Amino acid sequence: MIVLLSTYELGRPPFGLASAAAWLRAAGLEVRTVDLSRDPMPPAVVAQARVFALHVPMHAATRLAGPVLVMLRDARPEALRVAFGLYGPMNEAWLRHQGASHVLGVEAEAQLVALASGQRVDAPLPRGTQVPRLAFRVPDRSTLPPLDRYARLTIEGEQRLAGYTEASRGCLHTCAHCPIVPVYGGALRVVPVDVVMADVDQQVAAGARHITFGDPDFLNGPTHARRLLEALSARHPDVTYDVTIKVEHLLRHPDLLDLLAATRCAFVTSAVEAFDDDILRRLRKGHTADDARRAIAACRDRGLALVPTFVAFTPWTTLDGYLALLDALVANDLVGVVAPVQLALRLLLPAGSALLADPVVARVAGAFDRDALAHPWTHDDPVVDRLQADMMAWLGRQGRRASAALAYEELRRLAEVAAGRSRDTCAPADAWVRATVPYLDEPWYC
Repeated sequence: MIVLLSTYELGRPPFGLASAAAWLRAAGLEVRTVDLSRDPMPPAVVAQARVFALHVPMHAATRLAGPVLVMLRDARPEALRVAFGLYGPMNEAWLRHQGASHVLGVEAEAQLVALASGQRVDAPLPRGTQVPRLAFRVPDRSTLPPLDRYARLTIEGEQRLAGYTEASRGCLHTCAHCPIVPVYGGALRVVPVDVVMADVDQQVAAGARHITFGDPDFLNGPTHARRLLEALSARHPDVTYDVTIKVEHLLRHPDLLDLLAATRCAFVTSAVEAFDDDILRRLRKGHTADDARRAIAACRDRGLALVPTFVAFTPWTTLDGYLALLDALVANDLVGVVAPVQLALRLLLPAGSALLADPVVARVAGAFDRDALAHPWTHDDPVVDRLQADMMAWLGRQGRRASAALAYEELRRLAEVAAGRSRDTCAPADAWVRATVPYLDEPWYC
């Protein structure tokens, strides 16, 4: 028996497990899937499996995989213990130290089949154009937990079961802080429309009334995106969806914004990251602060909700700059839209990060921390570091109790105190919120 394990996939049904399961079952192999974010590890599975494969698609999932690998190494030293996914190549040494016998990268489904079939796999670490090209299969979700155990979409006063799929993998862009870049190197792999739609169909049949497209950028292939949205609208006209799109693509494809608005797009996530042009340039985002404002307005003009994400604390962030970010949220009517944690996130420097070449980052970054799976860094101004820590501590104490408006008010108060500013009279927190935007009800971290 081959056991596929997920530790964390942002509150979504684990696509990585469903895709791997399809390949392994097509090869005639017995597969068990276990989502450890929803269920404990069954003791019988630990005792009986001959192959364990843990999906490591992001930073949090990889850190959570460490203790699982240690447990499996101690309990079943003779079994194969495979880590596969985006964070495999960049953390190979750490994963092996934790107990992985094999580490695979992206597009690893065929290699998993080979390993489980007893073949030798050298597990190359693909980069850029060396990323394998697969004949994609429809994910097999037959043994995953039901959709009602995952995040739901809250929209117009109701909750909808939400599915998840991917129409492409990798990304054509090379933003300096993105963990996709060191592995894909600007490469893109497009999943055929019929495969994506078959995955959507099976999730709708299972009760999904909303679909998240998890592509790093849904408009990397604009023609592909158009065909997919037209198919989705024709086959499931009552199903809503959300996508992630870069600012520059929102501005470049106004016709596709019209299509999004016409086909029940609930919201668009966009990595705005900052309203500071110097920071955006260092991150190589490909847009300016003014571009972000125009993209927000373009979406709003069409009735599309744009949900920006931010890297609020970087080595280049100043106290004045942070307060300017908060001002920009108010000016663009975004206070009620931005998840509070986005206003306290700290730049992550994973292994292989292109930002390590930035002279400021090179000066403040430490050696790679194998436990944190990142390079720690210390801001030149210790007040900025203390502010970020205080903000995360406050959010941690609040849990899910604080509204976006209340969090904004408290985080602004902390920032103004840190900057030594006298506090102006502010409107009540709820006055900041001018629109209700659909959202998935499980907060997430990458």
